[in-house]
Amino acid sequence: MRSVICVHERFDGTWPFTADYWHQRWEDEGECEFYRTEDPAPSAPNFVSDPGTVTRLVLLGFQTGKADFEPFTELRECYISGSYGDDSGDGVELLKSRGVTLLHPRGDVQWGQTVAEYALGLTICALRRIPMKHNAMIEGHETWNYSSKPGKPGQRGAQFGDDTDFLSGTIYGKRVRVIGVGNIGGRYAKWCQMMGADVAVWDPFAPDASFDLAGVRREWHQDELVKDADIFAPMVPLTDSTRGLVTAEHIDSLPNQSLIVQVTRAKVCDTEAVYRRVLNDELFLAADVFDEEPVPLDSPLLGRHNVVHTPHNAGRTIDSNTARADDGIVRFRR
Repeated sequence: MRSVICVHERFDGTWPFTADYWHQRWEDEGECEFYRTEDPAPSAPNFVSDPGTVTRLVLLGFQTGKADFEPFTELRECYISGSYGDDSGDGVELLKSRGVTLLHPRGDVQWGQTVAEYALGLTICALRRIPMKHNAMIEGHETWNYSSKPGKPGQRGAQFGDDTDFLSGTIYGKRVRVIGVGNIGGRYAKWCQMMGADVAVWDPFAPDASFDLAGVRREWHQDELVKDADIFAPMVPLTDSTRGLVTAEHIDSLPNQSLIVQVTRAKVCDTEAVYRRVLNDELFLAADVFDEEPVPLDSPLLGRHNVVHTPHNAGRTIDSNTARADDGIVRFRR
């Protein structure tokens, strides 16, 4: 068996730890050849000597035309990924005709854990106002407020960080409503349920087993899901069928003071409706994704008392890089 990995640095620009981790894993199992290049039109036969003896091939950001695969006559398995997982090229059909097992990245399998954890972190940061208190602590001592002076019922007390104009406090006891019970939404829903929340999920395409595994209630009607949400988390990928899935009517049905958590793609929601209600101080927003990225520095969403914002980095941890490789490796024959 001869194993070869070819990686272009444009792939490294998106997944900077994946290729070297994969190389090390295969080296631990036995010999593995590794090639890296900046060539603008990289073709594997230009790097790999005697390609006719290669049996396992990994192409990361490489071309996938017929000429790129014709010399690999003994190939049995091939993993193909562009910078974002694309695998176009007429060479793919050639490999299929030869009976080569084709492997490709599997989306949120590699970043499901990372994004779901991030969503949980954003939720807690919003409920407890952690970013706001961090900034206030730099600017002055008012946020400490350890005074023992007489107070007034309903006003801020000592060591109190909640904002009573919006949902605050613990996940425990909150009504968490999620769209999507996949690798991201299912994890997030399960964890919120384990922390004591009342969790319901709408996903018309998922089997009942997905809801059972997450331990959450299945909601059959999207309109009903939003009506009583304390925390609303749409967690589906952006496709032609999910674009605008959460309409302005759905957003307007969310109760005042509730929290929206966005970590997959902003455009699964009517963002105009989301931002309108946020800017009117009707909703709290915890978002890693936006309709325009980077967010303009003069955007009224930045620095608001009812917005926790991060720059679309929920999914790209070192762990998701290695998970991407692990998911490919496990599908090869040992």
